[in-house]
Amino acid sequence: MSTSRTIAKNASIVSAATILSRGLGLVRDLIMAYTLGASVLADAFFVAFRVPNLLRSLFAEGSLTMAFVPTFVKVRQEQGDEAAFVLARSIQFWLVAILGILILFVLLFPKAVTLLIASGFAAKRPEMFELTASLVQICFPYILFVSGVALCMGVLNSMGHFLMPALAPCILNIVLIAASLLAISVGGNVAVYLAWGVLVAGVGQWLLQQPVLRAKGFSWAGPVEPTGPGVRRIGTLMLPTILGSAVYQINILIGTGMASFLPEGSVSYLYYADRLFQFPLGVFGVAVGVATLPSLSTLAAPERRTDFRDTLASSLNLTLFVNLPAAAGLAGLSLPLVDLLFGRGEFSPAAVNGTAMALLGYVIGLPAFSSVRSLVSAYYALGDTRTPVRIALGCLLVYVVVGFTSMQVIGHVGLALASSVSAWINVLLLGHFLRRHCGPWFRIGRDLVLSLAMSLGILAGCWFSTGLGKASLLLIPVWVAVYMGAGIFLNLTQARLFADVLGRRFRRGKA
Repeated sequence: MSTSRTIAKNASIVSAATILSRGLGLVRDLIMAYTLGASVLADAFFVAFRVPNLLRSLFAEGSLTMAFVPTFVKVRQEQGDEAAFVLARSIQFWLVAILGILILFVLLFPKAVTLLIASGFAAKRPEMFELTASLVQICFPYILFVSGVALCMGVLNSMGHFLMPALAPCILNIVLIAASLLAISVGGNVAVYLAWGVLVAGVGQWLLQQPVLRAKGFSWAGPVEPTGPGVRRIGTLMLPTILGSAVYQINILIGTGMASFLPEGSVSYLYYADRLFQFPLGVFGVAVGVATLPSLSTLAAPERRTDFRDTLASSLNLTLFVNLPAAAGLAGLSLPLVDLLFGRGEFSPAAVNGTAMALLGYVIGLPAFSSVRSLVSAYYALGDTRTPVRIALGCLLVYVVVGFTSMQVIGHVGLALASSVSAWINVLLLGHFLRRHCGPWFRIGRDLVLSLAMSLGILAGCWFSTGLGKASLLLIPVWVAVYMGAGIFLNLTQARLFADVLGRRFRRGKA
């Protein structure tokens, strides 16, 4: 099986699991929107949940995964499974030690942490600040368990297993759904129940990975080398990649702080819009990046640089083939989509409109957001951690300047738009400077031009269909079928690759 087909196969596994997770997440958000709306309780919970979510991206799914997978792959190739397992146990040792200290600090000083991320609450709404600080105390230990899940994901992905790590978010969504329903049934504080649900879900996500790890021959009981060469290399890689691997999440955190100075509900509008935006981003943008990293790590040697270029270009084309029409569809159907999903209970018409406008700001950057993971994976597979960090710092500055300026004019929508501007600058600079390592690696070919043209057609069709109101959403399967059918008819490489992978799965299922 070619590398491109392997990536498409593994990405389809991650995508299928992500679709299930996002579906459950949608149910979760529907319940949360109905019970919390865009209220004070909602803003407090979303800010509290931002803290462990950000650290998960920075230290776990971001820099840890990017640094761990190439090192684990190399150690396994050169020294065998047992040496690689020692490396994994050693990293777990440091996770427990470092995060344990951090958790203790947050439990003792929750107000200091809350002040850093939502100072507007302290200045304008002291009662919300107190509630948020208490929720931060409950939520924060989640970071320890979800970091452990990220380490399990690195081990399993490196060994060719992608399903169980991709299913882990389902546990979070199921538990939060249960917590919301329980709070409603007993008349409890929904935000507090959700905070405890986050912590319980972290334990469940970690436990889900253990049977597959054991089946692969891995055990947490065994020798460790806390100062071994592999650990030192991962530590060296992680230090500069903490910013570089999570620009988007850092933007969200800074945006949350700036949004706390805007009218009530602004934080919630951005949260709900981000949840919808994350669906296509997670289903295939992140999925391709996850599937690509192990493959790129095996092709990073100088003598295989041509294969490296081809694999990276193929993964990026796959990403854009899916996310260009996804961005078009979300942009064209933003208002009826938000109205259908959230427009009930405490979620007022004003909240529907505010969320839809924020979604428009985000989807402009969807193709860029979805491409960043594969590009950053390429740098880390090549051992270059400095370039992504330098670019990330510049993009953070762009986000702050654009966000602060535009929020004065268009409020929370300006913060969403600033994320998109920052993402496009990030991906363009990453692609440009990658040429220093592997020469010209990507060109705008026939397939990409046709994908863009078809996506613009989807955008026009969706926009005109909004006259039907919520009924316009019934046409989504039609637009998907038209896009894929046109891709196959026009003989686009990505369409044929998807058709081939899906055909193989269908035939295997019948057999």
